[in-house]
Amino acid sequence: MNIQNAQKAVDAWIKTHGVRYFNELTNMAQLTEEVGEVARIIARRYGEQSEKESDKNKDLGEELADVLFVVLCLANQTGVDLQQSFEKKLEIKTNRDHDRHHNNQKLK
Repeated sequence: MNIQNAQKAVDAWIKTHGVRYFNELTNMAQLTEEVGEVARIIARRYGEQSEKESDKNKDLGEELADVLFVVLCLANQTGVDLQQSFEKKLEIKTNRDHDRHHNNQKLK
């Protein structure tokens, strides 16, 4: 599934199951909450913090999918074609950062 199809799938889900989109500010708060859940897993599973027993069964992929779902909601409700925006951003980053990262001594 490409990003455009993902946006359509989220829109269909919202219209079928979600009644309507939450407003943009609510979705921004939701996004912050979901990113916090990802951060908690990463910090405890891959960082120096110990993982709580209650967090050991949390699925990182599921939490990342929650982040993606809310991002797609925000794109839909603000009229952003995320496929087009992502492709443009990838091209910008490729042109801007190719040599920068190859020349970064910290990455060697």
